[in-house]
Amino acid sequence: MKIAFLNPQGNFDRTDAYLTEHPDFGGQLVYVKEVALALGRLGVHVDVLTRRIRDPQWHGFEDDIDDFGELADRVRIVRLPCGGDSFLAKERLWPHLPEMADAIVSFYGDQAPDFLTAHYADGGFLAACLQVRLGVGFTLTGHSLGAQKLDKLAGGGQSFEELEPRYRFAQRIAAERLAMARAARVITSTTEERLGQYGHALYRGAIDTSNDARFRVIPPGINTEIFHADAGKDDPAVLNRLRRMVRDPARRHVVVASRLDPKKNVAGVVEAFCVSPELADGAHLALFVRGVDDPWQGIDALRADEQAVLQPILERVRAAGLEDRVSFVNARSQRELAAAYRLFAASGSVFALPSLFEPFGLAPIEAAACGLAVVATRNGGPSEIFADGAGLLMDPEDPAAMAQAFVEGLNQHAELAAKGVERVLSTYTWDKTAKVYLDTISAASKEPLPAIEDGIPPLDASERIQAYLAG
Repeated sequence: MKIAFLNPQGNFDRTDAYLTEHPDFGGQLVYVKEVALALGRLGVHVDVLTRRIRDPQWHGFEDDIDDFGELADRVRIVRLPCGGDSFLAKERLWPHLPEMADAIVSFYGDQAPDFLTAHYADGGFLAACLQVRLGVGFTLTGHSLGAQKLDKLAGGGQSFEELEPRYRFAQRIAAERLAMARAARVITSTTEERLGQYGHALYRGAIDTSNDARFRVIPPGINTEIFHADAGKDDPAVLNRLRRMVRDPARRHVVVASRLDPKKNVAGVVEAFCVSPELADGAHLALFVRGVDDPWQGIDALRADEQAVLQPILERVRAAGLEDRVSFVNARSQRELAAAYRLFAASGSVFALPSLFEPFGLAPIEAAACGLAVVATRNGGPSEIFADGAGLLMDPEDPAAMAQAFVEGLNQHAELAAKGVERVLSTYTWDKTAKVYLDTISAASKEPLPAIEDGIPPLDASERIQAYLAG
């Protein structure tokens, strides 16, 4: 069987060099890469279809055909022209996606893949286009949906007219509705994601969340060759570099490895330290910031949007007199990240996921696999991941409650760490994820394609969105 992954946004390179460099990258790319490789281990041939970039500021995405450095005979990266050579944020891709659909049809000729799996709204739109042109079905993995992002931004007081030029909600939500309606299966990471996100009013009529036949809940996994609890395998030179970044490696820490994005709520953890003498006296804080070793001196090396998140954090730390309790860690790869987790686990530390909302949350299960106790947001996927008590849940909008949860996590480290490792290995590995993906796709590929009479409708949900916002 040959499966094509549709992933126009972000991109892939062997070393994951840009994994945290842009909001379009990050966990979704890890997901696609790891599922693709795990399917390859099951004997499936996989193409990851993405956009070719020939931009001097974004090296590594120039080759038409590439691989991940393993399973090259089965899993390949196919980069296709779409919207010129320069890097484009996902919101700027919409006008160019028909060009990418043409390129995919031309690339395959009469050798179409057996099935497609689409990721995010733009991948879903491509899949709907290709379903007709290639005569193959698709699954949709939305990862996160536009309606929830619209709610958050509109709730902050911005109007649809103010938001639309940047975020292209009219196109994104129309594409999501189209992909939901035509997908053979919609794949979600949790039941909460299925019911909560896809049950949003803006998707009413596109899909029925009560219809079990349209959905498959498939939890993501972790790469157990990288994320594990055996510190004896770590490179001494890497460990020495990491230790030099930490003021006191022997101290217990609250560890935060979230992207510098307001919705990740890193500032909330800092505020928890500021309002809780018990926490500040009992632990240090470790903030992972990719790309700079010392943000106090080198914050200018970060992007403007990252600086906008980090600068108030630095000011709050300084104002509270907590400089000697905060360390910044620059982990340059997933292997360094895992080694850092194990280093902190050895001192009885906890991993914090303070997001205001997290659809799933790969980071906490990666951290748990490395022996860290986990304290995570109660909003979203972690409430299902840690429903068995393998991690603690917290209210990310209450600094005092967050602080209390961190203290409890530190005090229960040994018990939580053991439960976390067991939970991850029993449920959250990529091989388990890929096996259920393959079962789902194999069943769906035997079903007839939906009858489609109208081709691809215009991507414009403006009236629907404005009616929703008007109440």
